[in-house]
Amino acid sequence: MTASIKKFVVLFSICIGLFGCGNGYRQQGKVETTPMGHLKDVFKHDFLVGAAVNEQLIAGKDSLGLTLVIGDYNAISPENVMKWMYIHPEPESFYFGMTDKYIDFGLKNNLYIVGHTLVWHSQLPDYLNEVKDSFLMAQYLENHINTLVTRYEGKLDAWDVVNEALNEDGTLRRSIFSKYLGDNYIGMAFALAAKADPEVKLIYNDYNLWKPLKRKAVLRLVRQLQAKGIKIDGIGLQGHWSLKGPPLEEIEKSIVAFSDLGLKVHITELDITVLPNPWDLEGAEISQNFDGSSIMNPYKDRIPDSIQNALANRYQDVFRLFLKHSDKIDRVTFWGINDQVSWLNDWPIKGRTNYPLLFDRKYKAKIAYDSIIALKKEIASLYLN
Repeated sequence: MTASIKKFVVLFSICIGLFGCGNGYRQQGKVETTPMGHLKDVFKHDFLVGAAVNEQLIAGKDSLGLTLVIGDYNAISPENVMKWMYIHPEPESFYFGMTDKYIDFGLKNNLYIVGHTLVWHSQLPDYLNEVKDSFLMAQYLENHINTLVTRYEGKLDAWDVVNEALNEDGTLRRSIFSKYLGDNYIGMAFALAAKADPEVKLIYNDYNLWKPLKRKAVLRLVRQLQAKGIKIDGIGLQGHWSLKGPPLEEIEKSIVAFSDLGLKVHITELDITVLPNPWDLEGAEISQNFDGSSIMNPYKDRIPDSIQNALANRYQDVFRLFLKHSDKIDRVTFWGINDQVSWLNDWPIKGRTNYPLLFDRKYKAKIAYDSIIALKKEIASLYLN
């Protein structure tokens, strides 16, 4: 088959995805359709499209959410159930019930399954904070990683091995792991994971990687691991962004820089807040909390059309960038399935009403959803013409 024929086949497939697939969205308990197409079909030649799923969905208690995930996404990440405090709450006790259900759901529906996360400074059990020496900390780390990665060997596609290990200026975050193991814990974690499952993709995941200092620090970290022969396959570039920032140019610099080191980029935890945030907010650090006010919660009852349009335009702009660099990007994962379950309703100010995702509180596709599919339609049309 010639290159020109291959190109036509790909473009024809894209158009079939755009115009021939019914998209299911859920509103008030029933499935409605629109001719726009499912996300996973529209972008199937570009990258995987994923969503973070919560415990209620994993347990089968959110039937509308299950329908949405199966219809629109081909990748999943667990929002909380695999974090250390939930899956390994005591030194000798592991609770695999909910995680096993998560894996089974992914396998049953032929989804790309991400493990999130092996090592993170937050949401830890009390016994880790009681550690007093490096030997015991190393034992705990080794046991945790070996147990989880070995249990799910051959079932997971990727692990977020280490999560958010750096400060905003690129220095190593002070955590219980760095306190006793220094920066060696990062290489140790990746080496242990690679040994336990040689085939699974290993990812470093962090927020604000568009910032030059933090980007530079991650590049330095990757080079150090590579120089030691330690496997690392990708960077999780968290997308906790807003209507006005960060600059697309800085996001692009990070995508290109990480790709230049031979890594695949995973856009992870994507959501776009439409609410104002405190000026001294630092990235996506979950320990931050601020007092609320009417100014900080301006759309308590509904989101204005002007903000809906702004959100749609912002999503279209970031997806235009993703499509430009689709050869470098493996996956784009939204952090949640709809506005109702988004963590941004309670962070960094509790009790707010936010609208950061593609589906609203009734599981209905928003115009932001249509905007990114329309973008793909526009690009496909340009190629055909």
